[in-house]
Amino acid sequence: QVRLVESGGGLVQAGGSLRLSCVASGSAFRDNVMGWYRQAPGKQRELVATTSSGDMTNYAESVKGRFTISRDSARDAVYMQMNSLKPEDTAVYYCNFKGYDGAYYTGSNYWGRGTQVTVSS
Repeated sequence: QVRLVESGGGLVQAGGSLRLSCVASGSAFRDNVMGWYRQAPGKQRELVATTSSGDMTNYAESVKGRFTISRDSARDAVYMQMNSLKPEDTAVYYCNFKGYDGAYYTGSNYWGRGTQVTVSS
């Protein structure tokens, strides 16, 4: 069982910055894809950014150029630097961990409890 612990959410004014952190424990997977999803009130959860064990990254169009995802594979940790924040970035941000064996997705999928990010205008 993989446990994810998130930190770094908060309240910030538009144009400001926040950094989210997530550390996974209990993983026995050879590889993984870790990332961040978000869910705003009344909306579906959506992908924000992901990073793989092979350091491939993927971003939602809405955050490209503003958010940067990075990882520390030795610690099974993922970080996301969020700059130029907008009110529409307000949401609960969830850390996600997917277990892989090379390019093969094992089907193991874990979520953190979420951290609130609020951007005031």
